[in-house]
Amino acid sequence: MENLDLKPLKKLNIFAIRGVQMRTFHITWITFFFCFFGWFGIAPLMPLVREQLHLDKQQVGNIMIASVSATIFARLLVGKLCDSVGPRITATILLIVGAIPVLGIGLSNSYESFLLFRLVIGIIGASFVITQFHTSMMFAPNIVGTANAVAGGWGNLGGGVTNLLMPLIAAALVSLGYVDKANSWRLAMIIPGVILLIMAFIYYKYTKDTPAGNFNETERKQTVKQKGSFMIALKDYRTWLLAIAYAACFGIEITIDNVAALFFVDRFETTMILAGALAGIFGMMNLFARAIGGIASDKVGNLYGLKGKGYLLGLLLALEGIGIIWFAQAPSLTLAIIAMLFFAFFLKMANGSTYSIVPFINKNAIGSVSGIVGAGGNLGAVLVGFLFKSTTISYANAFFYIGIGVLIIGVLIGLSRFQFQGEAVKEKVEFQTL
Repeated sequence: MENLDLKPLKKLNIFAIRGVQMRTFHITWITFFFCFFGWFGIAPLMPLVREQLHLDKQQVGNIMIASVSATIFARLLVGKLCDSVGPRITATILLIVGAIPVLGIGLSNSYESFLLFRLVIGIIGASFVITQFHTSMMFAPNIVGTANAVAGGWGNLGGGVTNLLMPLIAAALVSLGYVDKANSWRLAMIIPGVILLIMAFIYYKYTKDTPAGNFNETERKQTVKQKGSFMIALKDYRTWLLAIAYAACFGIEITIDNVAALFFVDRFETTMILAGALAGIFGMMNLFARAIGGIASDKVGNLYGLKGKGYLLGLLLALEGIGIIWFAQAPSLTLAIIAMLFFAFFLKMANGSTYSIVPFINKNAIGSVSGIVGAGGNLGAVLVGFLFKSTTISYANAFFYIGIGVLIIGVLIGLSRFQFQGEAVKEKVEFQTL
């Protein structure tokens, strides 16, 4: 029988599937997981694309930047839409629209057309905002950080699985005789496009905006409109601190999703399949590392409040930066893998820690805060993308500069003051007593 509890859950049982809260939880992270196949499915196949379309380093860099640029604006829009029309309708529209360029990218026959498709595909990355908003609606303050981190981490796991599976899918299509190797990337991208359309149907039919029902069935829609959620989020300095922090963790993560396969092929002369597998290992650490970040943040928050959560986030970012510096200077493939695992662990913990703070900035603007912070992550990816398109900076040096920058941001975040203020004072009492 359907769970009739219309309130956010105070416990997260990842094995539960009954009830609107847990059903929505699982559908959101699974949807985000498959969105990565559409968003970054082409990344591990770029060696094939580079060869066939005769792309130079600068053009490849432009493509990487394009893949995360549109996401900035899409996340801002999607965050606002979540606050106004609800995550269910927003997700359905995004998945249907996003599937179109994924299905069509195989038609590209020039650098310009491929760049355009890659740019438009970037809107799919806004699905993360929906995931975090929807999870925040389904869980109580004492567990929402953990729930957000688990949902986000398992969804981000798609970035690792994509790097691992897409080269194998392309190879399988070749071995079955459907296409030659040079054009295998074209046919392979049809698969994630079809999956996105299937998930659009599932999301619309089987989720609700809140435990109490959809926005058009509750009073929330009108309340949020009166509050002016987007301006509330924009005026809060804590929103911008989190955006900077997310630029230094998630922004670096999606950059690595884009460039890792090329980095291992060019620097250590690995095969495309091995490079994809190594990049996949990086992404698959989301299976546990992001969740650990959310759990740790909730534990620290229960003891020391929002300020403690901020200190933890700064520490995680600093350790991430140190690890990236080590990775950049690794002289062998073995040491590079060890360094990658080190910084990946703290990077993904920082992802989870960041979004364990988001729901506490303002309960009436969760979607807008989530959208702005998420956009900050992609802005970080765009900025560091210019390092990888430079003809005078090697990929190793680019990683070294990134590590220095992340370390500095970690220190700054640790010194910043995350505290409850204004309307959030009531939340402080609730947070500390749960």
